Amino acid sequence: MKSSIRIRLGQRARARIGAEGMQAADIAIIPAAAGGPKGLILNGLDIWAFGSWLKSAPRQRRMIGASIGAWRMAAAALDDPVAAHRRLAQLYAAQQYPEKVQAAQVSATCRTLLDELLDGRGAEVLNNPLYQLSVITARGVGALERSDGQRWREMAGFLRAAAGNLLARSQLAKAMERVIFHQQQDQGEWLRQDFDAFHAHFVALTQANLRDALLASGSIPLVLQAVNDIAGAPQGPYWDGGLIDYHLHLPYQRDAGLVLYPHFSDYIVPGWLDKSLPWRRARDAALDNVILISPSPEFVATLPNRKLPDRADFTVYGQNHAARTRDWHRAIAESERMAEDFARWCERPDLNQTLSF
Repeated sequence: MKSSIRIRLGQRARARIGAEGMQAADIAIIPAAAGGPKGLILNGLDIWAFGSWLKSAPRQRRMIGASIGAWRMAAAALDDPVAAHRRLAQLYAAQQYPEKVQAAQVSATCRTLLDELLDGRGAEVLNNPLYQLSVITARGVGALERSDGQRWREMAGFLRAAAGNLLARSQLAKAMERVIFHQQQDQGEWLRQDFDAFHAHFVALTQANLRDALLASGSIPLVLQAVNDIAGAPQGPYWDGGLIDYHLHLPYQRDAGLVLYPHFSDYIVPGWLDKSLPWRRARDAALDNVILISPSPEFVATLPNRKLPDRADFTVYGQNHAARTRDWHRAIAESERMAEDFARWCERPDLNQTLSF
């Protein structure tokens, strides 16, 4: 049977694994991309990695995510990550919306989802001694500095931002800035030195802002409402962190350890608006220590509709919630194959089976 996974290695990761094997103790950073329902296909890997493999080699690790990636990493930072990842998959797949849904309804549903995911245990995330969570959000500036709920104003601001991004990614920095909410024990030093055009703020995660930061990180413009004036952070509207950091093209090479990156794609796109711009795909030294694991095309072809779950499914399935939920649950169950294949590879890593960036 064809493998369910595809593995890409940076040069430093390839050399280290070739010399020492695949060691859980070498993993220092775990990124998690935005991407909505696509993230469900990583449920099996998340449960295996946080439930047993990484647990076998305890050390401090940085976990950083945007949108559903931030939600996945928050689940991993709870005391029982296996139960939390299962709960997240169930809650996410169970979302239901009327045919003509309003942004306020989606925001309210996601707020409830996060409350049920955290289950009153936010302190476990904030105080985890080993897993240090960072949540990426995008704060509107310039034309996007105000969010009064008027759809036309938001649409005009984001169209202008998209036009600027098409010219150059640096132009997007005129419309939004990166705000990273981080566990207090980790000050995010590896991100504080500039690495792109975006101004950044660093805000400590607390009980007062944890849920709002997670909600903001997944607040897709025009689909959800902006989250305004988060406790402890600069005032203003906060949106989906994937707008700036869709696949998290961050300066991973600054860390001496390796980066374990379960991902729904086998390439890295810097920002959400870069999805249709293949020349923006990351191929630089930032990926030298990255191990990227993604579903293989052969595996994807076995899933319902021969594709990953995605946000378009809400429209395609319409009000047939039972059919969409059934197919998403099938994809979630199939994701266990990815964990099994990667676990086997870790035991006897064959570098000839991998690709490079």
